[in-house]
Amino acid sequence: MPARRVRPRRVPSRCAAGERRDEAAWREFAASFRRVDAVPPGGAELAAVEAAEGAAVLLLGPRQVVTFSGKCRLSCLFGAVRVGGFHVEPHQPPLPLLSPPTHCALSMEALPAARPAHSDPRQLRSAARSALRAHRVRRQARLRVMARFSPECAVLLLRHLDTAVTRFLLSLPPLCRLFQPRVGLGPPGSSAAPTPRRPDGRSARRHDEPDVPAEAAVLAAVGVVPCGPERGLLLSDSTRGALQELLRVCCEEDEGVPVIMVCGPKSIGKSTFNRYLINLLLNHLPSVEYMECDIGQTEFTPPGCVSLSNVTEPFLGPPYTHQRTPRKMVYYGQSSCEQDTERYIDVVKYVFSSYRKEVPLVINTMGWVKGEGLLLLTDMIRLLSPTHVVQMDVYDWKAMAPLTPENVHLAPGLYTKGKQQAKGKRMELSAAEGWKCSEGEEDASAPEYKLLYIHPEFPGAGAAGEARVHSSILRDMSILGYLGQLQPPDAASVLPLHSLVPYQVPFNAVALRVIHTDVAPTNIMYAVNASWVGLCRIPDEIRCQSAGPVLLTQTPICDCLGFGIVRGVDMEKHLYHILTPVPPQSLRAVNCLLLGNIAVPNCVFVSQEGIEGEIPYVTSEYNYSILGSGKLRKKHHPKKREYTLQCDDT
Repeated sequence: MPARRVRPRRVPSRCAAGERRDEAAWREFAASFRRVDAVPPGGAELAAVEAAEGAAVLLLGPRQVVTFSGKCRLSCLFGAVRVGGFHVEPHQPPLPLLSPPTHCALSMEALPAARPAHSDPRQLRSAARSALRAHRVRRQARLRVMARFSPECAVLLLRHLDTAVTRFLLSLPPLCRLFQPRVGLGPPGSSAAPTPRRPDGRSARRHDEPDVPAEAAVLAAVGVVPCGPERGLLLSDSTRGALQELLRVCCEEDEGVPVIMVCGPKSIGKSTFNRYLINLLLNHLPSVEYMECDIGQTEFTPPGCVSLSNVTEPFLGPPYTHQRTPRKMVYYGQSSCEQDTERYIDVVKYVFSSYRKEVPLVINTMGWVKGEGLLLLTDMIRLLSPTHVVQMDVYDWKAMAPLTPENVHLAPGLYTKGKQQAKGKRMELSAAEGWKCSEGEEDASAPEYKLLYIHPEFPGAGAAGEARVHSSILRDMSILGYLGQLQPPDAASVLPLHSLVPYQVPFNAVALRVIHTDVAPTNIMYAVNASWVGLCRIPDEIRCQSAGPVLLTQTPICDCLGFGIVRGVDMEKHLYHILTPVPPQSLRAVNCLLLGNIAVPNCVFVSQEGIEGEIPYVTSEYNYSILGSGKLRKKHHPKKREYTLQCDDT
């Protein structure tokens, strides 16, 4: 994508489509931070000592568990500790831990350290003391730690965590208390005022706050607040059994490389299970492949993507804190595939073709498991040929049949037929030609995989309406986490997005396509301006003799290299102004912009600092009676997946 940087300019205002449907959910979400009940846990007494400014040493006794909210950077100085399934030991680099109230809280559990049976206690004390010195723990703190030390302890160093992404998230008013629950809050429903923050982002204690135990205050100064174990991850017996079985097969690899597909309804805990499983596997394997097929709740990318990622490090936080560029990614452009399942299948097969079967693969699926969703899931199992299917549901769930190999072999899919089905729905898609069956034929062989049943037992499991945070909020937060990468890592303060310098891209250098609906060429620039776009690469060379724009007549299945916001459109100079964190070396390969049904979060427009007067693109006087002002839903019928380039001189 030929591009050079230009100075920002004030773009012309345009009417937004009024208050978004999830605005009420955002208000409820922001208010929920005033109801966080963060109290020191019961059980064994905490042993925490201030080690330095913004750092604390925490001693955990054998098998002691501390569940917490907040964020910190963890180093294990002595012993071993497990966090989110990953074992942290002294030889490993510091790990960022992010435990906001949007997800179940993280827990640190002391583990028995692997050492010789007849180790000398004096040598172990000496090793612990040396580790404290090496990390520059204050002498007085070292003395206090060693006074309570025993060889069975785990000695942890917690440091204040501050990154460009967390600073950007905390700069937005709805998220200003995302990682800062207060110690000693009253019961849920109390209307405590937000805790003020220091310039470095940490919370400053108010004079009217109640006294708290010294150990809890030490941890709170780092950014960590202990809380009750009920807020952490609750592993049922069936979950533990499935994790042990999957760990065994992935480490042994007696029968090839495992392909694990995780299925279940919404809000059942699929993503949490996947994170724990991958972290557990990384204790024994150098890497794990992860394929994201849930376009509504993605793990490593903004919403609307199907992707394949190679995971080499544990991820100990929610998706919006670890956005990264996958090895293979396609921008589907919507948070649900119900309106165009044919293209969704095309995209899944295209991404899956990049898997080389060298390391275990974990596949996440959508929570749409009713009606056509279950039929589509049956097709997915036949297409991806997993070796293990993890089916998650609650005991009284009736809408999802058991996904046994026998049932999948007999049942019809959305586009494939079962053994006893006379005729299946036919696909005319090039990516699914391998599935076509002639009249009267049956699928040749039954799928071969092992089914593992999991019954999560956390409160509200499987009840989408009782989710901790509305799904639309989490999608917006993933976009905000991605945009946080625009912040310079060494900046002293957060830079508003409108102050950053965008790239300028000529109209005729990139092809343009609106994915989710039809837009007249004369209105295409109104749709693109101030929109979220996928920066993609199509194999065709862009050739346009005029100034453009270049329009695609069909949506291509192509690689997506990242995302950006169309900051403005210069119709006189025929330029797009695009704000993106994608590095310049990757931007050179971009020759296509895809606009989908994923919107820029409202707070990007209305909550940025430094804007005075009228805010561009925002209005409170929008006429909803105007034809086309509502959200369009268009059912896409099967069509041949071809596209052509069209130059528009308008």
